[in-house]
Amino acid sequence: MTAQLIDGRARAERLKADVAREVKQLAADGIACGLATVIVGDDYRARAYEHRLARVAGELGVPHRRVALPPVSTHDLRSEVHRLNDDPSVTGILVLRPLPAHIHEAEVFRSLSPVKDIEAVHPENAGLLALGVPRYVPSTAASVYHVLDQWLDSVGEDRPAFYHRSLIVVVGRSNNVGKPAVSLAYERGAAVESVDEWASRTGRLGRYTRRADVLIVAAGVPGLIRSEHVREGAVVLDVGINPLRDPDTGAVRMVGDVDTEDVLPRVRAVTPVPGGIGPVTDVWLLRNTVAAARNAPGGRPSSIPAQKDGSRS
Repeated sequence: MTAQLIDGRARAERLKADVAREVKQLAADGIACGLATVIVGDDYRARAYEHRLARVAGELGVPHRRVALPPVSTHDLRSEVHRLNDDPSVTGILVLRPLPAHIHEAEVFRSLSPVKDIEAVHPENAGLLALGVPRYVPSTAASVYHVLDQWLDSVGEDRPAFYHRSLIVVVGRSNNVGKPAVSLAYERGAAVESVDEWASRTGRLGRYTRRADVLIVAAGVPGLIRSEHVREGAVVLDVGINPLRDPDTGAVRMVGDVDTEDVLPRVRAVTPVPGGIGPVTDVWLLRNTVAAARNAPGGRPSSIPAQKDGSRS
């Protein structure tokens, strides 16, 4: 079998054109739009993501504010979030993960204004997503299904028929990727299972993943999924973004949770890292920021149709 590498960058460019039109319409309607990213400490992954978001925001004409904090207390971080909640020029707030271990993550997320919580981590937004009526769909999980939907269209698959006959297995149970990915699979009428990296520690990971028609991997473990973990003809979507530093040169490269070269002979399609899900995620986060501007007091209904499942034709 010759696997297809799914080009996330091309899909991101098409989505970017849609968001650019929305940003222009916001300006024409006199509605403010702005993204604030909050980073605590000096995590490489968080800094890399912030850098990408700043670049995309600049390309789309969305003002971006960077809030960089030392390893502050939970109380001090919440105070900063409250200041951004009260700032009318900021319509979307992203608290970058991972946070330092001493930070009480759930308390920080409860501090976000639900309307400005563009990653749906506030309990209100997480609950709406679980009920199938999301205010915002978390950007990474949304991007996984956007990429998958667009790929299905490109190969002539009927989306509903494909999902109704498929088992989707999600590896990873994070609040911002794994759990939303399960909810979005429910919305599409697919059978779905959830497993995490603990299964690999007991040698049982393949027992679950080899059954998957669609395998979504968001465990944060480099090279976790190899050929022995996938079934023949599966579609594999790799969400992992893991920095690996060369011990000799000090250069850092990003790798996924899937050993792409190893699975290629068995799968039908796979997203590479870099260049797969990540570029779409960056644009989707800005898409949510635009939607948040419409949701703010004084905003007007967005021309982007609401999507319960995170997809858009």
